[in-house]
Amino acid sequence: MKLGSILLGSILVATMAQTAVAKDLVVGANLGNVPWEFVNKDNQNAGFEIDLAEEVGKRLGRDVVVENIPFNGLFSAVQSGRIDIAVSSITITAKRLESVSFAQPYYDSDQSLTTRSSNGVANLGEVKGKIVGVDTGSTGDMWISERKDEYKPKSISRYEGLAPAMLDLAAGRIDAYISDIPAVQYYIQDKPQYAVAERIPTGEQYSMMLAKDAPLVAEVDSILTELKNEGFIAKTHEKWFGFPAPETSSTVELRPLPGK
Repeated sequence: MKLGSILLGSILVATMAQTAVAKDLVVGANLGNVPWEFVNKDNQNAGFEIDLAEEVGKRLGRDVVVENIPFNGLFSAVQSGRIDIAVSSITITAKRLESVSFAQPYYDSDQSLTTRSSNGVANLGEVKGKIVGVDTGSTGDMWISERKDEYKPKSISRYEGLAPAMLDLAAGRIDAYISDIPAVQYYIQDKPQYAVAERIPTGEQYSMMLAKDAPLVAEVDSILTELKNEGFIAKTHEKWFGFPAPETSSTVELRPLPGK
């Protein structure tokens, strides 16, 4: 009888432990992606998507644990179940939808060509023979890689985040950098040594990425609907970017579940 009680007690403890673990919402993020997700001067996680993830976790009744993962590692992390959600201004693409799922988009974006203010690269037509930097596995990486024959860069240098690429750009180790325009504009607003030479229209949309067809996809999508209807995402946009999101953007308007 005592043995049975001990076994029953052990099972209950194990079940409670599993329940406690299940309450954590593990969010993967490339914590160097200002203003989306980064570590602030108080050594705390901050940013547009950190605020969004925290609110999603709150409405799911789960504590949010953020794991710092390089951008290119986020895809395998959600596929393996290491994390529940990935954020890092991740663009929804048809190719990515073959292996992962996304909730509805909440930000509309394009790519950009960033250069040193004084280095003479004025537009994409002038990257011929130059070294171009990109974030590994990003849509900027895909964009220029698919157009190497058209623009003829000398080489493509790949980075794990915006900050190291921008440092190399300032030092002259690369001549230009192709990346998401909102992050670059935020980063260079007080750095006159850089300039966005050209906006590259790509019509991208960002959202939270999850494992393919995971039950959590519908839950997160439903919460994003609530947050748009309540104006939470629009207010978060204004907090981080300093201006209102366009009324017709996916930050404000509801969008269908991608791939459905």
